Amino acid sequence: MLHCGIVGLPLSGKSTVFNVITRAGAEVKPYAGGKTDPNRAVVEVPDARFDRLVRVHNPKKATPAQVEFVDLAGLSKGAGKGAGLGNSFLSFVADADALLHVIRCFDNMSVEHPEGSVDPLRDWEILDMELIFRDLGVVENRLGRLSSKKKLLPEEDVEKGLLERCHSCLMDERPLRSLDLTPDEARSLRGFSFVSAKPQIMVLNMDETQRDLSSLPAAASIGKRIAETDAGAVELYGRLEMDLMDLSPEEAEEFTEGLSIEEPGRDRLIAKAYGTLGLISFFTCGPDEVRAWTLRDGDSAVDAAGAIHTDLAKGFIRAQVVSYEDYSANGDSFAKCRDAGVLRLEGKEYRVKDGDIIEIRFNI
Repeated sequence: MLHCGIVGLPLSGKSTVFNVITRAGAEVKPYAGGKTDPNRAVVEVPDARFDRLVRVHNPKKATPAQVEFVDLAGLSKGAGKGAGLGNSFLSFVADADALLHVIRCFDNMSVEHPEGSVDPLRDWEILDMELIFRDLGVVENRLGRLSSKKKLLPEEDVEKGLLERCHSCLMDERPLRSLDLTPDEARSLRGFSFVSAKPQIMVLNMDETQRDLSSLPAAASIGKRIAETDAGAVELYGRLEMDLMDLSPEEAEEFTEGLSIEEPGRDRLIAKAYGTLGLISFFTCGPDEVRAWTLRDGDSAVDAAGAIHTDLAKGFIRAQVVSYEDYSANGDSFAKCRDAGVLRLEGKEYRVKDGDIIEIRFNI
């Protein structure tokens, strides 16, 4: 399951965004609460293909892909050095696969900004720096331990060189996700749970007076930074979209006229998270269960088998594969797809594609 942490400065609207995504009804306060316990909710991944497969097969059980969202306490300036909620906040961040960084773009006189003014670019930089400070402390602590040793093991020597690269990057005030790492290097650093290495999706929390990105404060600078950092970005009308959940579709359409809201905020954010992390879905179908599974783009048929059950990966023989489009065009049946010549037998190295419907042949 994908785990996304929702982060941002106090009073940026994180809990409002959490409610838009999850419909969990988390308490929304017009002041910085100072709590450390996060709000958590598991959300089904919206997928019209999965919904159709469930209607067609009418299985005993339907299991969509899921994402867990965690609404973390507001990150104050200095938290990366232990101030405020400090390490208690950052320990929650370390567990996330990706961070949804909520940036306050709305101006509300009744909700005073902790920095005294609304400045989305400044707030983005503050949070990035706190994550960098946290990682810098971790790197310096480990390098100090390695330097105190009289003789390093070969693998420790390699680790030291890699951490020195990380240190240089952080001292240049760049997050670790900007480092060009090989897959092996990235794996070797995984145990440190570096927070600035995690993919970020910028959630621009707007109000109904702001029609699109061009109407935001410092719009050109924000657009430039999004392009330079290759960060995913989603425009969200947090308070408005939370209120819309209690309205009929007809009433909601009236309130959103002229705004760039073509699909629910939850759907937009989950789609952006999948795209940013390079995730895809494949399906298994039958009378007992229709299920959506999540893989990383580029994963193999054996990875798909392992996602279903470790025994299937151990005893993998072949995978029967058909695309969702071919499956739906040929009676939603493996037998009919075989007769039509669109059902394939694939080996271990086959790269699973988004929307594949798979049946694993195995023997243990």
